[in-house]
Amino acid sequence: QVQLVESGGGLVQAGGSLRLSCAASGRTFSSYTMAWFRQAPGKEREFVAGHTWRSGNTYYADSVKGRFTISRDNAKNTEYLQMDSLKPEDTGVYYCAARLFISTPRYLPSEYDSWGQGTQVTVSS
Repeated sequence: QVQLVESGGGLVQAGGSLRLSCAASGRTFSSYTMAWFRQAPGKEREFVAGHTWRSGNTYYADSVKGRFTISRDNAKNTEYLQMDSLKPEDTGVYYCAARLFISTPRYLPSEYDSWGQGTQVTVSS
């Protein structure tokens, strides 16, 4: 398994932006399909964005499409989530997740076997 550490969360006003980072350990980062999930208080963890390892294709939840962008820098072993036009409903703890050699989009938390500790994002109205 890969070790993941998120950073970049914080408090921002509605309409603002944040960029989250997920630093990964290990030499095979480019072989991992990565994803971002979020969890609001009292709610289940939900998929936000994903990035498959082979094709580099990206996919998003409908609620963030057009506002969030997932990307990676394999040289830095880091996955990013650029979040623009933030809304109060984007508030939650954001987690990055990884699984080795998945080549198709996966949307369920159970389909990933490595997780970071999470970073809090709070969007005020």
